Amino acid sequence: MNGLRNALLLCIGLVCACNGWAQTWKPERAIEIITSSDAGGSNDQVARVIQKLLQDAKQAPTPINVMNKPGGNQTIAVVYLNSFPANPHYLLLANPTVFGNQLAGITQTSYLDLTPVALLINEHSAISVRAGAPFKTMRDVIDRLKADPAALAIGTVARGGPNHLTLALALRSGGVDVRKLKVAIFKTNADSMTALVGGHLDLVVSSVGSALPQVQAGGARMLAVAAPRRLSGSLAGVPTFKEQGINSSLESWRAIFGPKNMPAAAVAYWEEVLAKMTASNEWKKEAETRDWDPQFMRSKEFAKYLEVEFNDTKLIMTELGLIKQ
Repeated sequence: MNGLRNALLLCIGLVCACNGWAQTWKPERAIEIITSSDAGGSNDQVARVIQKLLQDAKQAPTPINVMNKPGGNQTIAVVYLNSFPANPHYLLLANPTVFGNQLAGITQTSYLDLTPVALLINEHSAISVRAGAPFKTMRDVIDRLKADPAALAIGTVARGGPNHLTLALALRSGGVDVRKLKVAIFKTNADSMTALVGGHLDLVVSSVGSALPQVQAGGARMLAVAAPRRLSGSLAGVPTFKEQGINSSLESWRAIFGPKNMPAAAVAYWEEVLAKMTASNEWKKEAETRDWDPQFMRSKEFAKYLEVEFNDTKLIMTELGLIKQ
């Protein structure tokens, strides 16, 4: 009996030890934050702010590297992430293009094949033209494209991405046939803005932060921002869509995902690290400077948010004729 009792106690001890191990995790080697942008792109900018703040605050015990995996409307970055299944040393800084790729038939990978860790920010879209362009308002653009949908060369980073869909919704609300738009796809928002200033494009829809340098340098003008309210600072003079009588609202979030089947203990670890980061004064200052809209959500709440966003995106892309049949 004593032998059986001791064996049972040993088993219980092992189970408790295993449970304790499963409930705690921390990085044991270098972390990679994967971004679908080239250096200087909007996702890359967010990833490098995260890298800097976490390292400066020593919130991770190992080095943090940013890994740029551009191409394929974010699909290359997603494939790279999931080549390390369940490994919490690999994180993806992603945006709603993970929906658009699947819905447009670019990839079979679903957002459900990723582990949602935390929502960080929303980054508003901006509509920009060259400084000397004849368009003064979004209504001018709508009138031109309503007469001829292919009249303007438009630049963006992802067909079916949040910037593209934001513009398409705005134009459609004014009676433009958005299926006939002349759209060129670029690797980064910065690239499309360079092409705009160089005279290769007539209009660019991008993140606000990516458009701002060319606007401040005098090479471009913003006609509108897709924000719920007028922005401040250097953008105080740029009207919103709503102020111009245009009904177009779509979230352009930035969030952290892990690979499929990432352990719950690792999700909890990264939740806490990112919660501390987003509560810091340094993060708040970066968000204000870059016109980010902070909106932190933990994994479970973020997963529910993603379900709603996916269904909304599917409805919009269906109405715009962008769903692969």
